[in-house]
Amino acid sequence: MHPPPPGAAMDFSQNSLFGYMEDLQELTIIERPVRRSLKTPEEIERLTVDEDLSDIERAVYLLSAGQDIQGTSVIANLPCLMRQNPAETLRRVLPKVREVLHVAGVEMQLTAAASFLTVLQEESVSIHTYAHSFLQVILLHLEHRDTGVSNAWLETLLSVIEVLPKETLRHEILNPLVSKAQLSQTVQSRLVSCKILGKLTNKFDAHTIKREILPLVKSLCQDVEYEVRSCMCRQLENIAQGIGTELTKSVVLPELIELSRDEGSSVRLAAFETLVNLLDIFDTDDRSQTILPLVKSFCEKSFKADESILISLSFHLGKLCHGLYGIFTPDQHLRFLEFYKKLCTLGLQQENGHNENQIPTQILEQEKKYISVRKNCAYNFPAMIVFVDPKNFHMELYSTFFCLCHDPEVPVRYTIAICFYEVSKLLNSGVYLIHKELITLLQDESLEVLDALIDHLPEILELMSTGGESSVQENKLLSLPDLIPALTAAEQRAAASLKWRTHEKLLQKYACLPHVISSDQIYYRFLQRMFTIMMTNNVLPVQKAASRTLCIFLRYNRKQEQRHEVIQKLIEQLGQGKSYWNRLRFLDTCECIIEIFSKSFFCKYFFLPVIELTHDPVANVRMKLCCLLPKVKSTLKIPADKHLLQQLEMCVRKLLCQEKDKDVLAIVKRTVLELDRMEMSMDAFQKKFYEKDLLDQEKEREELLLLEMEQLEKEKQQNDGRPMSDKTFEKKRRDTKTPAALPKSLPVAVAGPSSGTSSTSKEIKKSKLIRSQSFNNQAFHAKYGNLDKCTSKSSAAAYTPSVSAKTSVISLTDNSFRTRNANSVPASFSPNTPLPSTSRGTGNSADAKSSGKDAQPRKATFLNI
Repeated sequence: MHPPPPGAAMDFSQNSLFGYMEDLQELTIIERPVRRSLKTPEEIERLTVDEDLSDIERAVYLLSAGQDIQGTSVIANLPCLMRQNPAETLRRVLPKVREVLHVAGVEMQLTAAASFLTVLQEESVSIHTYAHSFLQVILLHLEHRDTGVSNAWLETLLSVIEVLPKETLRHEILNPLVSKAQLSQTVQSRLVSCKILGKLTNKFDAHTIKREILPLVKSLCQDVEYEVRSCMCRQLENIAQGIGTELTKSVVLPELIELSRDEGSSVRLAAFETLVNLLDIFDTDDRSQTILPLVKSFCEKSFKADESILISLSFHLGKLCHGLYGIFTPDQHLRFLEFYKKLCTLGLQQENGHNENQIPTQILEQEKKYISVRKNCAYNFPAMIVFVDPKNFHMELYSTFFCLCHDPEVPVRYTIAICFYEVSKLLNSGVYLIHKELITLLQDESLEVLDALIDHLPEILELMSTGGESSVQENKLLSLPDLIPALTAAEQRAAASLKWRTHEKLLQKYACLPHVISSDQIYYRFLQRMFTIMMTNNVLPVQKAASRTLCIFLRYNRKQEQRHEVIQKLIEQLGQGKSYWNRLRFLDTCECIIEIFSKSFFCKYFFLPVIELTHDPVANVRMKLCCLLPKVKSTLKIPADKHLLQQLEMCVRKLLCQEKDKDVLAIVKRTVLELDRMEMSMDAFQKKFYEKDLLDQEKEREELLLLEMEQLEKEKQQNDGRPMSDKTFEKKRRDTKTPAALPKSLPVAVAGPSSGTSSTSKEIKKSKLIRSQSFNNQAFHAKYGNLDKCTSKSSAAAYTPSVSAKTSVISLTDNSFRTRNANSVPASFSPNTPLPSTSRGTGNSADAKSSGKDAQPRKATFLNI
């Protein structure tokens, strides 16, 4: 229908009404008679089979008297019959299959080809038996009049050739192939012969190939039909690999040169691609004297008369650059580079505009071709960086890279986003040159481009933060001023879309941010967003990804005040939230905390809030808690946490006695059995738990080091009322005598009740200072990505966090996590508000060390375990 334009007055004239009536008649639904039953009684009678027949007898009956659909079903079930009773299937069923296939339709033929291949792959019978029973059937239907059926049987035959013995191949396939490849045969027969010859080459010795196969190859390369010549040309690569270098240079190369000048464009294209794939076989003389002139000819003709080769040429540019590297003269090198640059902008410049005589269909096809060319150029961009040398990137290729990143077509930008990490690695110290392009792709309107970029986002950001003109840690953010806005905008676009997997992946990759930007910037710009996602997003995997990333942000936060506020918010808004869904997410978060943090950290802040959920009114929450209890118990150490163990056992006993929900009670009973079988970890190292205890001790050392570094920062800032210079600060730390190894007996590893005596407090402070100095003077290192595997590692990876002063370079405007003074903080979020804690005393004394607010934030980069 064609409604009147908006705002126009309705025309009720007679002509207009007749027009509307005609439009309505087009929408009239024509009633069709509907059959009340799908099959008549007679048809049902013909399709009925005696239930007492065996599988073999039923198959024979259906192949003899059944309908086509029943015969097709039997053939599809042939592999199953071969597994159950191969002898009877070969004796009774297979002969019937041969008879049916003579007059079978396309569907049955395709089913038979697939079933024969399955029988071969499952090795239901020996190769000799298979060749005797199935091979002739396959060869008989190779030249079926339907191309799809012929190709299906050919694929089955090519798989059979891989396993057949040489004698069988010679008598059953190679000898008949001599007559099948003659000009007197059909084009379909000659095409099949080409593909079989390419497969046979690897099965015979060089002498047999030279005497029996190469004459057929030459004949088919000179066939009168361009389809046959093109097909044979594409098999020359397999033949060259079978006959060796000498025969390739004397036999295959001349044929390729002749085919590259063929009148058929598809033949020339096949010759070009085969030459590129065989570059490694030829020596330097062949490349410079024979292949290079051919490549130059292809490049010249591609723009003038043969645009069909442009797509292939652009796709194989990387291989050409690698294979011909060192052969180009400076002039040829420059001309080839200019040719690549021209391809990168093909279809975008005015001179490549459309001819006025072209019709819209031709214009559309040409645009698609140009997009494919630019996409292939983006795919080969890393190879072109190697071709020009990364040192010359800015002068030679930066403008081209800029164009590809800003290309109007999504497939081009998607491809360059995939290659961005490779480009960053190749540029190394020159990676600062492409900072703006990273921001551009992060802000791309297409989520496909963003999804391709974030696959290697942690590695890219690591290169960006450590590379560039200056590798000084405190200056790394100055080179990425727009990074944080770009990252937040990318997350918001992903959240607003329906592509939740992209959103989940992006949140997972955000776990690398503590190694790129300061903890203050993460606290103000990302932490509140993680909370919002956990509490409002409707997709469970996205919520869990946000939960885990938040835990990692908390793990590397530098300020005790901020850490306390995040913990308080987790407990109050999630663990004690009104929505049972939030309480479930709290348990997910606690599971991540058990994995990422030390045992003492979990017991101090989260043990009590977790076991309080045993009284939750919602059965699903209690059920999830029961599944988590074994992990909760694994965080306890005896005898220091004996009172916590008693509380846990008391909660479990209450669940056993008072639980009314049968599903929860069943899980409680299973959990009790699992808890009883668990062996408790002791304060002292045990042999069976040595690796886990060592890993936990390393986590605890790192957590204590955060507190120590915060205190040292404050001392530095308060030195003479001005910030201490980095050199003075580091010299002061080096002047302190540092032991060569970490002390074996640590108060934090052997956890116990806090001591109120001043002497114990002094010893603890002294021990922690020694640990801090020793920890910072040992060369421990591990990638942040291993954090996800920390619970399953066979040995703990130690490392040295690098400490560096940093002044925040971005205005912190997020109001939801604003730094608070004591007078302005609500009671629920005040740093002085006591958090749920247990009797592990080392954490309490450490927390008391630093409660003030930093005047100048600093950044410490931690590499995860």
